[in-house]
Amino acid sequence: MRRIYNWLYIAGAILSAPYYFLRMWRRGGWREGFAQRFGRYTSKVKQALTNRHMLWIHAVSVGEVNLCLQLIRALEPRVPNLKIVVSTTTSTGMAELRRKLPSHIEKIYYPLDRKRCVIRALRVIRPEAVVLVEAEIWPNFVWRAHDQRIPLFLVNARLSERSYRGYRRFGFLFRELFAAFDGVGAQTEADAQRLREVGCRPETVQVVGSLKFDAAARVEERRPLDVSGMLRQLGVAEGARVLLGGSTHAGEEAILAEAFLRLRTRYPDLFLVVVPRHFERGREVGEELKARRVRFVYRSEVTPATRCEPGTVDCLLVNTTGELKLFYECATVVFVGKSLTAAGGQNPIEPAALAKAIVFGPNMQNFSAIVTAFLREQGAVQVRGAAELEAVLAGLLGDPPRREQLGQNALKVVRENRGAVDRTVDMIIRHLEGGELYVAPPL
Repeated sequence: MRRIYNWLYIAGAILSAPYYFLRMWRRGGWREGFAQRFGRYTSKVKQALTNRHMLWIHAVSVGEVNLCLQLIRALEPRVPNLKIVVSTTTSTGMAELRRKLPSHIEKIYYPLDRKRCVIRALRVIRPEAVVLVEAEIWPNFVWRAHDQRIPLFLVNARLSERSYRGYRRFGFLFRELFAAFDGVGAQTEADAQRLREVGCRPETVQVVGSLKFDAAARVEERRPLDVSGMLRQLGVAEGARVLLGGSTHAGEEAILAEAFLRLRTRYPDLFLVVVPRHFERGREVGEELKARRVRFVYRSEVTPATRCEPGTVDCLLVNTTGELKLFYECATVVFVGKSLTAAGGQNPIEPAALAKAIVFGPNMQNFSAIVTAFLREQGAVQVRGAAELEAVLAGLLGDPPRREQLGQNALKVVRENRGAVDRTVDMIIRHLEGGELYVAPPL
């Protein structure tokens, strides 16, 4: 089985290489640390990791990185003799790690799942344990870590119906992989049941809740961007209505732009902020806005010297990363993307933690339990399509009490679901306590 997987992986890697190289090139910054993807590290990195007890945490991209930050803050005091190394897959994830994590925590790229790359990486890092954030399961990495008796943890784990069916279909491969985990922190009881059915040992699975509730509740001490001040620079009056499309996907920007132009006839002070999920789509989104005669400014072009006359700019197009939460703070109404023209949805918890009025489309499959909680408590509005979205936005923009009630209901859901980080850390600590490593008691 392993030999067949490795043959298929190499064939797939060769065929998909042009696509991924193009994607990395568009995102930029791909050269730095590129060798790490093959398990090759500089002498500086090796020196930082040599003769240390290592805890390896892997966060795929930006979303998982933000969860990882909360885990590290809670874990560090509990494992004082472990040095933490964090890996990510994307350049945007690496940028977030470098921006938000202190220098004493090593940041690396996760190796490709080729056998030789994995062996090289594990030989250098020699982790005492590995924590994978969400379901990022690569067979060679899991096989090798399990063979070396390295404890493996899967945290904030969830399985969509689609993923569940796929893992069940290829159970001959994945059952062994899921059985290798020593601890699994599931988001819901439904996720826990699915994880057991795809191969996780029942005694390893624990329902801890979603780390996203804790991550969204944390407020960063540093304020790297004054969004209110930036909007003033663009001529947006204080107290003006701001419609924000967060983590939008292809097609959703056009829908928002067209709705915005019609809504502005009713609300002349309305301003649009669009934050695409992938910043490299900035030019493409700009063309969509331009075709609809929406006057916009790229976030990357706004400098301290920028000054626009009131009424000359309709929209701010955010083509940077790591700033969405800061823009949420100034929103009047938030539309959560990847829910109208694409499937899966994006995280609605961050705007909820800021007590914002939230609207999303019908396709929120990746957050089904979270969406159910918000809808049950009347903390968000779900629409079926573009026409209904515009109608709901029109109503909310003109009804401050309704917006306030939605926001407060959403915030209540967030507050009631906190604590997953502490439960996850406790799960990890219980396993480490069984080994030789000293674990400090909780504060």
